[in-house]
Amino acid sequence: MRHSPAEPAPAGHPDHLGRQAGERGPEEPFPRLLPWLLVIGGAVGLLAAFVLAVEKIALLKNPEYVPSCSINPVLSCGSIMTTPQAELFGFPNPLLGVAGFAVVVTVGAALLAGAGFGRWFWLGLQAGVTCGAVFVHWLIFQSLYVIGALCPYCMVVWAVTIPLFWYVTVRNLARGHLPGGGSVVSSTRGARVVAVLRDYHSVAIAVWFGAVIALIAVRFWSFWITLV
Repeated sequence: MRHSPAEPAPAGHPDHLGRQAGERGPEEPFPRLLPWLLVIGGAVGLLAAFVLAVEKIALLKNPEYVPSCSINPVLSCGSIMTTPQAELFGFPNPLLGVAGFAVVVTVGAALLAGAGFGRWFWLGLQAGVTCGAVFVHWLIFQSLYVIGALCPYCMVVWAVTIPLFWYVTVRNLARGHLPGGGSVVSSTRGARVVAVLRDYHSVAIAVWFGAVIALIAVRFWSFWITLV
């Protein structure tokens, strides 16, 4: 018999988080922030990926087509869409975003509806956002130092992927879901580190974004100063 999150499991039976009845698990971090972030961030990323997919299809139909996000020599989606990096796995990268962000929105909506997920599910979500973050930072490097152009819609995807990865990771770490996470949370030093990450979560995001913005500013500084 399945029990709702609000109902305690009968004595001797584990709940949906794998705890025995009567055991008190670690506090849920970001109980409202994370679900809304998954829904809103996932929706924004989904929209950006969808628009990129449409622009890519239009470019495939007509090689002379100028994408709406090709604004100047630096902000130029067209310069990126025609590179091998735009089809790393043999098909347009935006298709990955459409599929991935659709899952993110669904998970966020389920959490807002009161759904509870087991450790295996959160590990799967962790794997997804981690792969997304690694891929995004690879694309950042390629855009800045190999292709030499920026895609505005791609940068929207960057902007939502980073916090999605960060908050899911901190949440899983605080709950002890990550491999070895249980021993980390149970130790005094580990618990303090997790508490700092949880309490100063926005600072880490601000620094992260600041670093990416600084890299973009320095890389294309000679172009930015011509706009002043």
